[in-house]
Amino acid sequence: MIFSELLQLSISSLLVNKVRSFLTMLGIIIGVAAVITMISLGQGAKKTVSDRLEALGTNLIYIRSGAPHTRRVRGAAGTLQRLDEKDLKRLKAECTTVDHIVPEIQGSQQVIYGNLNWNTTIIGTSPEYFELRNFKIAQGEKFTHRDANALSRVVVIGPKVAENIFENVNPVGKFIRIGRMRFRVIGVTQSKGISGGWLDYDDIALVPYTTAQKRIFGIDHLNRLIARLKDETMVQATYLEIEKILRRSHRLRPDQDNDFFIQSQSDFTAAREETAQTLTYLLAGVALVSLIVGGIGIMNIMLVSVTERTREIGVRMAVGARRLDILTQFVMEAVSLSLLGGIMGIFVGVGGSYALTEFFGWSTLIAPEAVALSFLFAFAVGIFFGIYPARKASLLDPIEALRYE
Repeated sequence: MIFSELLQLSISSLLVNKVRSFLTMLGIIIGVAAVITMISLGQGAKKTVSDRLEALGTNLIYIRSGAPHTRRVRGAAGTLQRLDEKDLKRLKAECTTVDHIVPEIQGSQQVIYGNLNWNTTIIGTSPEYFELRNFKIAQGEKFTHRDANALSRVVVIGPKVAENIFENVNPVGKFIRIGRMRFRVIGVTQSKGISGGWLDYDDIALVPYTTAQKRIFGIDHLNRLIARLKDETMVQATYLEIEKILRRSHRLRPDQDNDFFIQSQSDFTAAREETAQTLTYLLAGVALVSLIVGGIGIMNIMLVSVTERTREIGVRMAVGARRLDILTQFVMEAVSLSLLGGIMGIFVGVGGSYALTEFFGWSTLIAPEAVALSFLFAFAVGIFFGIYPARKASLLDPIEALRYE
């Protein structure tokens, strides 16, 4: 029998029991759809991580206070506050591998305008922070070094803060209270849309770091320093240079550990992308189980079909069909079930991914590789689980098959 005849015969056999064939394909449909949807969720999460880190600024180095040793027990990171303005000035003067270094002080405070109030994150920093963090000013302007030197009570707020305490009023030029101090709003940032487990950079208030130190939080240290690399390939050299400068600034002996931590943006990127990749593999692995279950369903139905069609197989062999023809026919039936289920599963999976984005706001990214992989796996499942029933059919004795009732 030629291939086209075998294919036509296989399709005809499947159409005899349409409902049973569809229910058999359902396992493959669900499996392929689940694989595509799960991988698209994982890829979407990975892209979201990448976009968020890019929105925060690239090629950044973070320096924060380290942990003190108390009776040989290391405390939590940041419990020893050793970074101060002296460190900032020394790094600016001596560090040759970075082009900007800015301080950062963070804390939560209530901001009040009229009878409206809102709890937000206060960030004390210097004017270069806007460039390092890729902030754009939607209204007004940013503060200057003159404001920092004068401990000016000026503030640039995020769009979410403006929306919640000013509603439809233009905030620029208005006065708000942060804690007990009055601040003049001089600008509003453009939306960055970064939230969901991270600090929401639409929900912040930016003030000069000196103002944050003396007028808001009453401290003399800095939470951390952020530096931008001149060349992203010089991460290790920058680590060593910053370490050398800060150890000298903190007068640490050679046998003493660093009382600060240095971490790069690439460290965060690698860690979070690795987590997202692991999540993708996990979700895809769970979804592949559905495909295997669907393959078992195909094998089960094909075994039933062989039993039901024993006499038909005997007749075919009696009129000249070879064992290879019988084997090929039943394998093609199994593969046809699997491929049809795979095609339908692709449409369901792609539609499901779009539905998750449309109705639940989840980030998804449909990868063509995932679609191709799912289809090939469905094909492999059809062959793998179809061979045993097909072989059983081909090995039937023609005489016994003809006698079968």
